[in-house]
Amino acid sequence: MHVCEGVLGWPVLAAGGAVAAAGVAIGLRRMQVEDTPKTAMLAAVFFVASLVHVPFGPGSVHLILNGLAGIVLGWAAFPALAVALFLQAVLFQFGGLAVLGVNTVVMALPGVAAYYVFRALYGTGRGPMCVFVLAGVLAAGTVLCSGLLLTGALAWGGRAFLRVAGGIVTTHMPVLVADGLVTGAAAVFLLKVRPDVLPPSRRESRR
Repeated sequence: MHVCEGVLGWPVLAAGGAVAAAGVAIGLRRMQVEDTPKTAMLAAVFFVASLVHVPFGPGSVHLILNGLAGIVLGWAAFPALAVALFLQAVLFQFGGLAVLGVNTVVMALPGVAAYYVFRALYGTGRGPMCVFVLAGVLAAGTVLCSGLLLTGALAWGGRAFLRVAGGIVTTHMPVLVADGLVTGAAAVFLLKVRPDVLPPSRRESRR
């Protein structure tokens, strides 16, 4: 779900770069020193997951896991995913440097939204099944929102990309399901072994 170089016009690139820069700045300001290993780990997970492609239809798809990164990291997902996308662009020519801002926003912004929804609903139940369903649904929604953001960016780039943009969400429906299952399972695992990694509910954060 990367935008390649030469596809988007400068207004889209400028807007994406500005939003991404603001998100990275907020993420770095809110990230504590002790959060660095956790942030680096999620950046690596996102980086590796994007390299494992599975054939689907005329192309291929891969896990994204930006929902997992968003739920665990919050605003720190912006710098984490920006670094991962930068390395993908430099090492494997996935995306590009000019579109780094747009790709970062497409990946990180829905993840941050998932973080706040998880915080709001997490306190209503702490059982493994509740966490699995909540994290899984949010992860699937994150992939869907990323696809819609990418669709909007391509549509803003011109009518020539509307057909491609319309096929993005359809192509990534299997990813939506897979991301939900993997993220739900990961959230249950964290609940059992490292519950402090999951974001506190709003009620807990006020104490």
